[in-house]
Amino acid sequence: MTCKSILSVNAGSSSVKATFYTFEKTPKAIANAQISGITAPPATFKYTFGDKQREEELKEELNTPQDAFKLLLKRCFTDPELSEITSSDDLAYICHRIVHGGDFESSVVIDDETYHQLEQLEDLAPLHNFSALEIVRLCRKELPNVQSVTFFDSSFHRTMPPCVTTYPIDQDTAKSNKLRKYGFHGISYSFILRSVAEHLTKPAEKTNLIALHIGSGASICAIKEGKSIDTSMGLTPLAGLPGATRSGDIDPSLVFHYTSEAGKLSPASTKEMHISTAEEILNKKSGWKALTGTTDFSQIAVAKPPTAEHKLAFDILVDRIVGFIGNYYVKLDGVVDALVFAGGIGEKSALLRNAIIEKCRSLGFGFDSAANDKGVDGQTVMDITSKSGNAKQVLIGTGTDDVPLQFEMAYNCIQTQGR
Repeated sequence: MTCKSILSVNAGSSSVKATFYTFEKTPKAIANAQISGITAPPATFKYTFGDKQREEELKEELNTPQDAFKLLLKRCFTDPELSEITSSDDLAYICHRIVHGGDFESSVVIDDETYHQLEQLEDLAPLHNFSALEIVRLCRKELPNVQSVTFFDSSFHRTMPPCVTTYPIDQDTAKSNKLRKYGFHGISYSFILRSVAEHLTKPAEKTNLIALHIGSGASICAIKEGKSIDTSMGLTPLAGLPGATRSGDIDPSLVFHYTSEAGKLSPASTKEMHISTAEEILNKKSGWKALTGTTDFSQIAVAKPPTAEHKLAFDILVDRIVGFIGNYYVKLDGVVDALVFAGGIGEKSALLRNAIIEKCRSLGFGFDSAANDKGVDGQTVMDITSKSGNAKQVLIGTGTDDVPLQFEMAYNCIQTQGR
């Protein structure tokens, strides 16, 4: 078993990302590969193995994440320099990221029963689970001798209390339709917690954090003694903070005033994936793209915004984030070891961090401008706390970059399955 490898896969509707790891207590990356642009050809293949890096446009026609995953495996298995992985026989496990895990409280090994349970969750999260389950289906069919293990973004939040997870609606209907708050980005929050606790030299179970996962999908989480007690996302990743194309929290009745077609199936629906017009509008046609025309936040978070709409989009995100920080600060009784910025935007946008921390000074947070401008600089955790006074700690983490996310799955797979 120890000579085999682990493959961690993160599949979306337009990309498939995979990293091969050594099968040891602290796994090491062997190779990283991804195919992006599946829905907007030509697709691009990126590959990193040691010092070797390659990027190329693909001539092959790829219509689905399954097509991309098969090609990705073929490219890696046939690389003569990648001697550690020449076929599926060299794999111990394949780890799959699944956004919505329903009532699953931890990772599960895929068998007929758990696979059927995951199929039933597709209608609960059609925009998020379908692509990942397509890869699970493929692995069951074409790699039957390699065990698949699914890791859920929702599992980290299983510790939230009923007063947080329960929606004030008819409970018979809520329970029969699994309508409650689940929360997401949990694999990343798990990595952030472990990394920050190690940085603080504290046991994870004694660590209190307000952690921000700010990317094209954005959320925030209150962690008390190593456990999630609240998070901004809800039944689906749509709730909470606005994102690149997601509205975040709105008045629930807004969408019915927006269009009389809200409850009808969107043209984007397929035989396998049912998406309502409301879901498409709020998930795909909202957020800062609806305000500015771009999903690229680096064009919005600039000292001199090109338009009033760009400044408005920036201010809206800051306002919503600050509101959740205040909420979670109170829920943690003011006992916060650190405010942590992570995710592509959280890591890269010094301007966003500056604006948020300035508005949170009344809570005791302060930052060092030079350290904030420098950013993570290759570190897993970067301290940007003000050096003067008794400011509460402010950190930047890399917990939501794709490779650390895939590392977290491999790490936990070894802890749970590799004994």
